[in-house]
Amino acid sequence: MSKELIRLQNVCMAFDDELVLDHLNLYFNDKEFLTLLGPSGCGKTTTLRIIGGFATPTSGDVLFDGVRINDVPPYQRQINTVFQKYALFPRLDVFENVAFGLRMQKRPDPNNPKKMVKIPEKEIEQRVMEMLEVVSLKGFERRKPEALSGGQQQRVAIARALVNRPKVLLLDEPLAALDLKLRKDMQIELKRIQQQVGITFIYVTHDQEEALTMSDTVVVMDQGTIQQIGTPEDIYNEPKNAFVADFIGESNIIDGIMVKDKVVKMYGKEFPCLDGGFAENEPVDVVIRPEDIDIVPVEQGQLIGTVTSVTFKGMQYDIIVDFRGFKWLIQTTDHCPEGSRIGIKIDPDGFHIMKKSQYSGMFGDYSSFSEEYDELDDASLTLDEEESGDAE
Repeated sequence: MSKELIRLQNVCMAFDDELVLDHLNLYFNDKEFLTLLGPSGCGKTTTLRIIGGFATPTSGDVLFDGVRINDVPPYQRQINTVFQKYALFPRLDVFENVAFGLRMQKRPDPNNPKKMVKIPEKEIEQRVMEMLEVVSLKGFERRKPEALSGGQQQRVAIARALVNRPKVLLLDEPLAALDLKLRKDMQIELKRIQQQVGITFIYVTHDQEEALTMSDTVVVMDQGTIQQIGTPEDIYNEPKNAFVADFIGESNIIDGIMVKDKVVKMYGKEFPCLDGGFAENEPVDVVIRPEDIDIVPVEQGQLIGTVTSVTFKGMQYDIIVDFRGFKWLIQTTDHCPEGSRIGIKIDPDGFHIMKKSQYSGMFGDYSSFSEEYDELDDASLTLDEEESGDAE
């Protein structure tokens, strides 16, 4: 069982009377890769700054190994930070950038504990070279930052933070400035480094792919509160509300009625599903991932709709389909021309049922992606037309 390392207890943070964090309760385990994920302004970076000691919460406690550290300055915490801007010293080479923190340190003299001495040069060299090997930069020690790629500069910043042997490394959107391919490569590299050094990484991002790729645990935040905590698989497959379902991957989120256990009703039709535990005829949000929808001939469709937009994405097509004015996204390898009528089929495990929340009705409609959207025509459908057309 993992050991708890950091705990935030009822942490609140306000700026100019605006509540940025609202009674946050969260813990971080030793040797865990945990990601704080959410949109801009959700409070994730503020949370990171509080853990690092760069901000003091308005109320609540920050505990490290069970000890309250609210008033402990950053340099006295066993925590280091890698920021989005790496802040390398341009006039120093890679070796000296990594060694900088060690050269600033003093520790008790082994022969005279009352006397503080600098770390010996031999030890500095050994620790720096070990860390450069960890971040795959051995042989780059005499290069200046300007001669490095963005990914290499980031690894120097990570080595500089890790050479001090912290128990926790905080990373504030460190991949944001990199191009797409390099970001993907660095996701794998960061996870490898974390596993090799065996310490806790707390990572902040608004990029869902980064969170799902690297994390042991994902904390989804919005408006200063935690919406869901879980493994990447749990967050993706079992979102707690419409915000999480929409933020983590693409989702069609439709109003439904839970008729009974394992039966949900949408568009006047009942569909078998795998969910239960709801009240009879309880209004619910129904999540259907775009990749869980099969396109079938019209006569075989559980629902029938009209294709309004087709976008080629290389491995797949993103198709927007109009079902009585509500636009669904379908991801498929089958090409369907705009304007065509199609049937769709969804297996029972393709439905995920969620309780209604403050986010209900805010997400899941892909109207903005469609070039054709005529509310008047959709609204003019009679009940008979619906039952003989899209509701079939």
